[in-house]
Amino acid sequence: MGSTNSRLSKEQLSEYTDLTYFTVGEINELFKKFESLDKQRLRENIQNRIPGAKLRELPEFKHNPFLHRLCAVFSTSDDDDAEDSLNFDDFLDMMNALSDQAPFSLKAKYAFQIFDCNQNGYVDKEDVLEIIKHITKKRDGIPLTSKYLFHKLITNVMLEADLDQDDMLGPAEFEHVLSKSPDFMSSFRIRL
Repeated sequence: MGSTNSRLSKEQLSEYTDLTYFTVGEINELFKKFESLDKQRLRENIQNRIPGAKLRELPEFKHNPFLHRLCAVFSTSDDDDAEDSLNFDDFLDMMNALSDQAPFSLKAKYAFQIFDCNQNGYVDKEDVLEIIKHITKKRDGIPLTSKYLFHKLITNVMLEADLDQDDMLGPAEFEHVLSKSPDFMSSFRIRL
């Protein structure tokens, strides 16, 4: 089933399999990936936190434009200076939501939180602008589009998705938009 030399106890593995869509083997594999980011720190205590930016060292996250938002949403840190740091539980929760087995409702819930960049409980024009900037950014940080195009994209997104025309998308409107996207389930995932 799982690795016999896992640093995770049988109790931890049992709890993780109960709370996630992963098998014991997959959890051990995820722990190895997480541990590879800072072995020394995690040898001291497997619940130590690592900076979210370290996840760029994993091929699955290397080019993800939303890594900072993913880490901010899944981090349980109370420390403002380490708001995007993750411990293994946070990492496992994130990977669970991004797994192939996660249902649409779970993925939609977290996608909404990731896209609500200003954390006001809605995806508004400010958030859409931030999302577009993340998606259209060159590697050196220079946007690929003009301010005019940004404005046009934001206007079109809101016209299409904002059902109550209040210039922001609530969770239900956001989920409605995602339900019409044929690629959402396959693009909001990371394969193990």
